[in-house]
Amino acid sequence: MNGTSDDSALPAGHGRSAPDRVELAYSAVLADVREAVRIRLRTTLWWRALRWAAYGTAALALAIVLLELLLPGEPDAGTVAKMAGLGLAAVAVVELMGPAVALVFFRAVRAQGDVRAVLDDDSGRWTSRDTDTAIRWAMLPRYVETDRLFVLLTAGQAGSGFAYLPKHGLAGPADADRLRALLDRRSNRL
Repeated sequence: MNGTSDDSALPAGHGRSAPDRVELAYSAVLADVREAVRIRLRTTLWWRALRWAAYGTAALALAIVLLELLLPGEPDAGTVAKMAGLGLAAVAVVELMGPAVALVFFRAVRAQGDVRAVLDDDSGRWTSRDTDTAIRWAMLPRYVETDRLFVLLTAGQAGSGFAYLPKHGLAGPADADRLRALLDRRSNRL
C-alpha cells in the first residue's frame, strides 16, 4: 500500500533472487558411507538400546564366568566356554552390524555410479545413473556435520533414514559454508 512491492510473495526469478543452491558431485567412498551409517545409528534409540542389551549380556556372561571360576569347587568348563562365547558373540554382533550395513549400502550406492546432489531452500535432489530422488526438508529436519560429511537425518530417534553429503563433493571451501548456512536455515544441527 505504501508503494513498495512485497518480493517475498513472488516466485523465484520474479523480482527476487533465486534460492541459494549448493551442488555436489561425488563418487561413493566406503569411508564416507561408514561414517554416515555410524552417525545414523548413534542417533537412534533402538541402536542405543541394542548396544546396551549386547554389552549387558556380555557383562552378565562375564559375571557368570567369574563366579564359575572363583567359587569353590571345580568350574564347569562347558558353562565357562558357553558364557564366554555368548559374551563375545553379543559384542561382536553389535560392533560388526554397523560396518556390515555400511558395506551393503556402499555397494548399492557405488553401483549407481557418480552422484550429483543439488540442495536449495525447497529440497535436496540426488541424481545418479538410475535414480533421481527429491527429498523435502520436512523429511530431513536434523543434520550432523563432521570433518568429512554433512549427514542429514529423518525425524525422531526411532527413524532410520538419512542422506549424506561428502565435503569432497563440493567445488570449494566456500560451498561448505553456503551448504552449512542452507542447512542451518532448513534443518536443526545436532
